[in-house]
Amino acid sequence: MKHLPNICTLANLFFGCIAIAFILNAPAFLTTINEEEYRPVLGLEQMYWGSFFIALAALMDVFDGLAARSLGANSLIGRDLDSLADVVSFGVAPSMIIFKLLWLAYMAEPGALDAPLLATTPAFLLACFGALRLARFNQTSAQQRDHFSGMPIPAAGIIVASLPLLSWYRNPIFNFDELLRNKWFLYLLVAVLCFLMVSKIKFLKWKAPGKGASAWWPQIVLLLVLLAGMPFLKFAVVPLVFVLYILFSVIYRYPETSPLAEARQ
Repeated sequence: MKHLPNICTLANLFFGCIAIAFILNAPAFLTTINEEEYRPVLGLEQMYWGSFFIALAALMDVFDGLAARSLGANSLIGRDLDSLADVVSFGVAPSMIIFKLLWLAYMAEPGALDAPLLATTPAFLLACFGALRLARFNQTSAQQRDHFSGMPIPAAGIIVASLPLLSWYRNPIFNFDELLRNKWFLYLLVAVLCFLMVSKIKFLKWKAPGKGASAWWPQIVLLLVLLAGMPFLKFAVVPLVFVLYILFSVIYRYPETSPLAEARQ
């Protein structure tokens, strides 16, 4: 049983690798609409499966933490292994999604075949900043017991993983296709996520740093919004919950920390 946390972590890494394989296998090509018009088409079914396996990786990431705490099996090896798995599942795999979406955005423009491949490489900044976020967390985890300093990389990975689902499961209120084909929106999304991950902004953990409704209200509200919004908004509820998570993290009143602890962060 003592190996259960590491098994869950390896499952996280395994699912992250499968997600990358599906995302890379998603075809993106030009189809003829008539003799003069062409339109880029992205193979969203494979992207959908990539998002599904990122979600499974996130589930395993939750389970390994629960198993480690329940069994008292925390270790330096387990912590480092968890970081290595997270950078693949929530850094590299989401970067591949952004890479594909950026490629599609450029293919929709005039002169698409002349679009430089380097224009899509900012997508991989997600993996780079996510790795930096994880390395910093490993050095300061003792000072982040009540909150995260900077947005956790799984949150960034999940919001990116939701993007293909926004197109696959059409939302009756808003059509996200045009937004997802806008290269400037994608660049902005990468910049915002990278900034949030390495910022010193305090972010909520899934376990509140106290007892009672006054401590748990953000988690309760986020869960209610997720459950109530899914039937109406479908996967568009994920970006909504993500925005609320950022807002609640900023306005939440965290327990007081000593000046020495703050200085170490």
